[in-house]
Amino acid sequence: MPSTPVVPRPRRRGRTALLIVGAAALGLVAGTCGGYLVQADREPTKLPPLSQPTLPQAKGEGPEPLSAAQDRQVKTDGDLRKLLLRKPHGAKEADWVAADGWMGLAGYADGFTEPGDAYSDLVGEEFRRAAVTGWDVGSAYSVEIRLVQFRQEEDMAAEGSSDDGQYWAEKENATDSWSVPGTGDGMAYVHTRPDTEPGYLPVYSAEAHAWRGDIAMEIWVYGDKPIAKKTIMDLAKRQMEQL
Repeated sequence: MPSTPVVPRPRRRGRTALLIVGAAALGLVAGTCGGYLVQADREPTKLPPLSQPTLPQAKGEGPEPLSAAQDRQVKTDGDLRKLLLRKPHGAKEADWVAADGWMGLAGYADGFTEPGDAYSDLVGEEFRRAAVTGWDVGSAYSVEIRLVQFRQEEDMAAEGSSDDGQYWAEKENATDSWSVPGTGDGMAYVHTRPDTEPGYLPVYSAEAHAWRGDIAMEIWVYGDKPIAKKTIMDLAKRQMEQL
């Protein structure tokens, strides 16, 4: 994820600008004094009557408040972990996921190639919390899902987080991609070329990034064979339905 670009501070106003402001203020004072002198010689203008027509009032009761099932904010302000997909039957719970299902700011930032920069960016983006789950499907592949929530008092950080994930996914060579239905701009990716490092077996991967409201969804799938499109698409669609 790239660092947030440094925004230069606004330049100080120079002495010339201050002189212009001062001259404008003097002109305003002179104009105001002249206006008072002209107005003093005029006859007073009669004021309009104070009575106003009576405005009709709406009748009937207001709309019923949304139920907890309908109010998305009630849903997402609760236990975020309950919105994660459940581990499928027969899969083994991943031992690299925190036992309580939460990921703090430092832990989430540590997953980036430059954790220090990522930490600063996430503070600026008003990171709130992240819920995480994961599992192993035999020896075929592993799944990790994260729901990252932002406060969003200043910016649409969830959308930005999803955009960043898509940006880096599309930078990978030998990558196929598809839109995730029902998400607007959510995307799923399968990387058909494995990651290789000396001393390790080749690892194939797939990922999906989408957002809804103040939550960014991240899904990662890893295996020793190419990941099927159906696998990542099914996970992405079902997880977004949970939101």
